[in-house]
Amino acid sequence: MLKINGGNLQISDVLKVARERGEVGLEEGAIERVKKSRNQVEDLVKANKVVYGITTGFGSFSDTKISPEEAIKLQENLIESHSAGTGDLLPVEVVRAMMLLRANALAKGHSGIRYSTLKLLLDMLNKEVHPLVPSQGSVGASGDLVPLAHMSLALLGKGEVEFRGEFIPADKALKKVGLKSIKLKSKEGLALINGTQMMGALGSIALFEADRLLKYADIALSLTMEALKGIAAPYDDLIHKVRPHPGQGLVAKNIKKLVKNSSLVLDEREDRVQDAYTIRCAPQVHGASRDSIAHVFEIFNREINSATDNPLLFPDEDRVISGGNFHGQPLALSLDYLSLAVSELGNISERRVARLVDSNLNYGLPMFLTEYGGLNSGYMIAQYTAASLVSENKVMSSPASIDSITTSANQEDHVSMGSISANKIQKVVENLKSILAIELIVAAQAIEFRTNDINDLGDGTKIIYNYIRDRVPALNGDRVIAKDIAEAKKIVESDELIDLLIKKGVEIK
Repeated sequence: MLKINGGNLQISDVLKVARERGEVGLEEGAIERVKKSRNQVEDLVKANKVVYGITTGFGSFSDTKISPEEAIKLQENLIESHSAGTGDLLPVEVVRAMMLLRANALAKGHSGIRYSTLKLLLDMLNKEVHPLVPSQGSVGASGDLVPLAHMSLALLGKGEVEFRGEFIPADKALKKVGLKSIKLKSKEGLALINGTQMMGALGSIALFEADRLLKYADIALSLTMEALKGIAAPYDDLIHKVRPHPGQGLVAKNIKKLVKNSSLVLDEREDRVQDAYTIRCAPQVHGASRDSIAHVFEIFNREINSATDNPLLFPDEDRVISGGNFHGQPLALSLDYLSLAVSELGNISERRVARLVDSNLNYGLPMFLTEYGGLNSGYMIAQYTAASLVSENKVMSSPASIDSITTSANQEDHVSMGSISANKIQKVVENLKSILAIELIVAAQAIEFRTNDINDLGDGTKIIYNYIRDRVPALNGDRVIAKDIAEAKKIVESDELIDLLIKKGVEIK
């Protein structure tokens, strides 16, 4: 069981809970902190102090005092009124990640929630009672209010949940697993919905996928280099030592490992001095995306272990501070940055596909990589598909974070729109998988015409080529290419090829 304490969560943990249904519990220290901050809330209520979100309304109603008698109704009203989402439902894995991330933020002990409420959230997660959460409605400040409100409805026994593959009323699902709904008390509604956890959940999953696709971008590149008889000199370590961006050097090392002992990729060629930028500058382009993704990882690792609601309680200092930790700007900017980094990997990959299928650019291979051009179109339209996906990614990589629309009667007069950035990155990553899949099958087809001897390939590219051919046969005549792309996409969605390279002694980073 993963034991959370508000400060120890890793993105890999998020994926294990989200996808592998790992169980989650609280560390003892976290339980004590949660109870301590709850006691502070109770003391404030008893003292009848005016404290935002505890004894007042919310947003532009922050100056409206709420009596202790009305506090329970206030919390219920908050959850119901903020459940105003629309659009497609978030996938179960995203909802599970949201539940985990919100629980981890609450475990820091600055939110004033009751331990019993936090425990119910974790019990629902562990028993796989998943609230139905629409994907649209958040403006990324005050956090992801709308999606988190939909998540929180189930704790009250309201709304619907996904349970064992069915959509059923929340109260019915809770009863099936032996849990009981609750009545929220002072501050608890705000503690549940004031936060960045939808952005955090979507971003964590996208980051995990993007990080894995970095290796497949290098794998696809190495196979294209074989097909185009690339020049290896630009991958020499001497070049990258004098421009020491970490990602750039790492890409160069990966390619050198994969094409080692190739008789097609040489340090120098008699027929040309240089390759086109998509080959020669690939370490710089792939490497820049690697460094960008590494930077976003740093931001997310901080964010998923942060207290992001408002107000925040500090029992040891006997203070309650109303601030802006719920604002999604750190995530909004980094998610837009992530979209650019991922999109660029697809951009350069598609340009390599275009070279592979063009007999004017592919150094002696047939047009569209088919033996009987005219009768057959070969992989002509595969490049169209890649171009379409790249164009779509370019549009979706326009930053959402540059926009802000005032909400709550001008009280919340700058918002991050990070939720839009978070939703966009999912599609950008998904498109990249298909683009890289296309490069893999097109490069493998080009190798069919380049050499009859598999031993001409490098130590790594030989393994890659054989792995692809086990799943996608050579294109001897036209057929439904969508099936080829779908099979190749399965390759980039799995770690199997990467693990095989490691097993064969060709590990890439």
